[in-house]
Amino acid sequence: MSPVAQSLVQSVDWLAIAPPTVVAVAALAVLVADLFLPDARKPLLGLGAVGALAAALLLLLPLVGADRSTFCLTGDTAVCSYTADTFTLAIQFLVLGGALVAALLSVTALRDSGRRLPDGEFWFLLLSSAAGAALLPASRDLATLVVALEVASLPAFALVGLRHGDRRSSEAALKFFLSSVTATAVSLLGVSFVYAATGTLHLTRVAERVQHVDGQFTTLVRTGVVLLLVGFAFKTAAVPFHFWVPDTYVGAPLPVAAYLSVVGKAVGFSGLILVTVVALPSYADVWGPALAVLAALTMTVGNLGALRQSGTRAYSAVRLLAWSSVGQAGYLLVPIAAAAYADDPRRPIGSTVAYALMYAAVNLGAFAVAALVGRTKTLNRVDDYRGLYAANPLTALLLAFFLLCLAGLPPGIIGLFAKVTVFAAAVDAGLGWLAVVMAVNVVIALFYYLRWTALLFRAPEGETAAHRLPAPLTAALAATGALGIALSGAPQLVLRFAGTALF
Repeated sequence: MSPVAQSLVQSVDWLAIAPPTVVAVAALAVLVADLFLPDARKPLLGLGAVGALAAALLLLLPLVGADRSTFCLTGDTAVCSYTADTFTLAIQFLVLGGALVAALLSVTALRDSGRRLPDGEFWFLLLSSAAGAALLPASRDLATLVVALEVASLPAFALVGLRHGDRRSSEAALKFFLSSVTATAVSLLGVSFVYAATGTLHLTRVAERVQHVDGQFTTLVRTGVVLLLVGFAFKTAAVPFHFWVPDTYVGAPLPVAAYLSVVGKAVGFSGLILVTVVALPSYADVWGPALAVLAALTMTVGNLGALRQSGTRAYSAVRLLAWSSVGQAGYLLVPIAAAAYADDPRRPIGSTVAYALMYAAVNLGAFAVAALVGRTKTLNRVDDYRGLYAANPLTALLLAFFLLCLAGLPPGIIGLFAKVTVFAAAVDAGLGWLAVVMAVNVVIALFYYLRWTALLFRAPEGETAAHRLPAPLTAALAATGALGIALSGAPQLVLRFAGTALF
């Protein structure tokens, strides 16, 4: 073999890349199996998808505590395209766990939908998107980052519009598609500007070279930073790039809305963290103030939108959760903005990870309860939850707990502590004004969260019938409920990330 050929050969750490690889292989297996299985045996595809996601989660365990990298440059093994460190594993746990809960909700939804949701295509798209989402936090070069972002996003467009004959689903998919394509185009333009100025795509090398670019390239890099921020602002549903969220969540199948609310956000925020904190820390004077303003706008508009929804008659529970997710995105942006003002920009990022893990557990739980109520109340209005305690006491108590966690009130201790860590990150960074905005928004959010919670325990109008709990839906509720309660009992399991350099 020639020396040139030998220099291109790289060893692959198969254990490090195992979680996203298993999910990707399962996606292909499901697509092929769908061609040969009769309709009566199509539900087996769902069981296979759930099993693959569970296996991918288990494959994270051998990676805990050991930073592993692969696809490294042959001349510099410290510069790699894939790294499985603490940050990567935390986000992969969130992504794969969120996809698993969405898959459990989907098993019931597919069964109830008849043939409006095709099994094979649905599971292929869900697993493909989850594979891309799991790859993204491990990406350490801009090319892999963009590819992972698109692998996570493209199947999601189809998932939103997969419900046959549903006009709202088609409109939601079109709006989601147009906004996401615009975000991708803007991000690619930003990547090209950064590459033109630095001559490299690897994040660590970008961080080194961008500090020494010639004066004529400084404006080019600053423009690239702004374009990357705009691109990822679409992905994270930051205001004013949030317009697609409410209609997309309402028009999509409910399990897909749950998936987008957690996994979609994880994709956007992890990409934003890698681009700003890892690749461009020397341009914190550009992205820091911009993210601080975006955080304030996002939490305010999101909470005011949810408050406005709760003031209308017969408002949709899913639409309320959509606006709530926009508000929560504002809180998630706060520590990233604070990183621009910290001596070690990596430390505040732990607060975002801690908050994201809390949000994922309780928000998926709220969507699981919404999926249960939606089986008998197709409009899924918040008024439909009135008297839920009389019909399903345990389910009502779980939803109340999830809402109190999102509000940051006891007994949702993990929600309270997660908000405190985000608040502390802003104060420590000298962003007192942002901490005040956050405090005001927490008070605003209390109104619509507590109003929904109180409705669960009010006297029902007319007769109430107990909701039948299918096994997959029971498993989703049990998993999210157990995780939320465990984290409230031992919040240090998540809060230990706060103030810790994860990469």
